[in-house]
Amino acid sequence: MRALKGVSFELQPGEVHALLGENGAGKSTLIKVITGAHQADGGSLFVAGGEVVHLTPSKARELGIACIYQQPSLFPDLSVAENIGLRLQKTGAFSRVRWGRQRSRAIDLLQRIGAEISPDAEVRSLSMPEQQLVEIACALGSGARIVIMDEPTASLTQKEQHLLFKIIRDLRQGGVGVIYISHRLEEILALADRVTVLRDGESVGTNPVDELTESQLIKLMVGREVSSIYPPSEGEPGEVVLSLEGLGCSASGVGGVTMDVRAGEIVGVAGLIGAGRSELARILFGITPADTGGIVLNGERISITCPREAIARGIAYVPEDRRRHGVILEMPSAHNMTMASHPRLFPGNWLRFNAESLLAREFIRDLGIKASGPEAPGGSLSGGNQQKVSVARWLATRPKLLILDEPTQGVDVGAKSEIHRIIRRLAREGLAVLMISSDLGEVLGMSDRIAVMRGGRLVEWIGREQADAHSVMAAALGTNGKDAA
Repeated sequence: MRALKGVSFELQPGEVHALLGENGAGKSTLIKVITGAHQADGGSLFVAGGEVVHLTPSKARELGIACIYQQPSLFPDLSVAENIGLRLQKTGAFSRVRWGRQRSRAIDLLQRIGAEISPDAEVRSLSMPEQQLVEIACALGSGARIVIMDEPTASLTQKEQHLLFKIIRDLRQGGVGVIYISHRLEEILALADRVTVLRDGESVGTNPVDELTESQLIKLMVGREVSSIYPPSEGEPGEVVLSLEGLGCSASGVGGVTMDVRAGEIVGVAGLIGAGRSELARILFGITPADTGGIVLNGERISITCPREAIARGIAYVPEDRRRHGVILEMPSAHNMTMASHPRLFPGNWLRFNAESLLAREFIRDLGIKASGPEAPGGSLSGGNQQKVSVARWLATRPKLLILDEPTQGVDVGAKSEIHRIIRRLAREGLAVLMISSDLGEVLGMSDRIAVMRGGRLVEWIGREQADAHSVMAAALGTNGKDAA
């Protein structure tokens, strides 16, 4: 199967050109061709009016092409200044490293993009957003005329997003062409001048952004109308599965959380970055055990001190960062799906690979996972399908409570719709779901009730009928004067 088939794409100086498409549409392959990582076997590539043949990564850099990936490719044990110096300093076999000049240049570049990062900080100590800013500083320092940004806001806070958008507008003002890849359509409509959509390895259209609506973009991407991204709630919730009574963990900054989640119910947890949402999930899963309050599961008061106990009690947790904690990329999909349920699947510690393969095939069918088979490595799957494999791993444990942290982060609109249908179906079958999301539309569209957190505490409950963007954000920001009952 050809990854790209006759794709046409054009970038003008001083233009932000968005590149859209579902996972597997060919965006990554096209970027690898433009940066010299892959060689095209057909068509032509022109840079600044001249045809380029046999493009390599080093030649691409010489031509002023820079790429900022979702996962920054920095050296974790070196300082920020050393990483920038390695990218920008041209050295020979007997060249001396001018440490003072290197540090001064790093300070200048970081200041130019408004990044409050020490040039002496070790990269491993930086957050993912800070590492992305270092990548942007490298691109700026190299004098790049073509800057490619691949999902640059996936892990950024709102403040960091505003800083990034300012940098992009400054680049455009300076005549730099920006190729912008994102699944967040609102960003595309706000930032881009033109948009090209890929589908099944082909370009299906290039249009000025002001001629398109969000629904038209979705139809171009998936080849069909996605009339309802959020499936409707069905039925009434059942008995209380999880009940928290003043739960807290001083090390996590979470305290006094009282809530309940019922069978067949999706409780959305909303709040700003740092509100304590993910920290609450880690407390429930035993990663950072509670030191105050109580947990009642199916009417039984329990204590969870480690993930093993949580799993044994019927609690499953799909974490936010699927690349670090969700899917082992080198491992076959079947192994990824069953690694949390070995005691049940392999009684007596006898490996039963036929049983594992059969279970994996059932999940591939039931969850609509697009994979060549159970042996397909996790890394060969698209982001949306990796997320489905993460969900399958925990469904294999036959949980009573499923905790989902950012279940559709970084996946395309088609995969997002499929994941939403899976979550709603699981709730319909009686599973209690606690869903943490920074996507306000997702919280509003999927939740039967919304628990809003602020400062490590649950500050307000909002029912489905009363919920809107204003009420949720007002509670998250603390501008409505209410507290949780």
